Amino acid sequence: MIVQTCINGAPSDFHPLLPLTIDAMVRDATASVAAGAAELHVHPRGTDGKESLAAVDETVGAIRRACPGTLIGVSTGAWIESDREKTREAIRRWSVLPDYASVNLSEDDAPGLMQLLRQKGVGIEVGLASVADAERYIGLNDHERVFRVLIELDDEQDLQRACDIADGIIKVLRDSRVNRPILLHGFDDTVWPFVRLAAERRYSTRIGLEDGKHLPDGTIANDNAALVTAAVAIFRGHSN
Repeated sequence: MIVQTCINGAPSDFHPLLPLTIDAMVRDATASVAAGAAELHVHPRGTDGKESLAAVDETVGAIRRACPGTLIGVSTGAWIESDREKTREAIRRWSVLPDYASVNLSEDDAPGLMQLLRQKGVGIEVGLASVADAERYIGLNDHERVFRVLIELDDEQDLQRACDIADGIIKVLRDSRVNRPILLHGFDDTVWPFVRLAAERRYSTRIGLEDGKHLPDGTIANDNAALVTAAVAIFRGHSN
């Protein structure tokens, strides 16, 4: 049951202080860990500020030196390279390995990426955004060989529908006796309700300038560390 921070997965104009350079990512990562983040989810960027799987080595290496002992995950989203073979080749070339990488089960090449990541020795955070994703996931022969299950509902802003989808995903996992840790997070309007729901159910959660920029009171957060501070306070309130 931890708070992970996703420091920079949003578009570049999402927030004035979205960290796009390695130096900015290192500063933000350090501040987020100091605020209570137990893990970091990072979208490495090239010199042009665009997401790049080729930038993983330099980015993960720099953050790991600044935040020793903190688990670092990266995205493998198909939109990053927009080509299956370019995505796979970039991952094959990684020499500074993240602790885990997120794989979206809604994407066609998810099983292939999972196999490649296992070959590289990288943990898998399997992303489920629908009941169909959950059913696809449990249909994989080696579905238990993942670091964690990530339930993320980026496209659904109606809270009740989002909760219903999350419950449907969890039912599929329970019915199949999946015994992996769960991280639950929302997006924009569902961010804070899902942080509270995760705390109530004793799941992990995620917060940061990928999923939302507002604090629980509706004001815009100064940075990732402010979002982490608010989420950690909610978690601590449910642990007493």
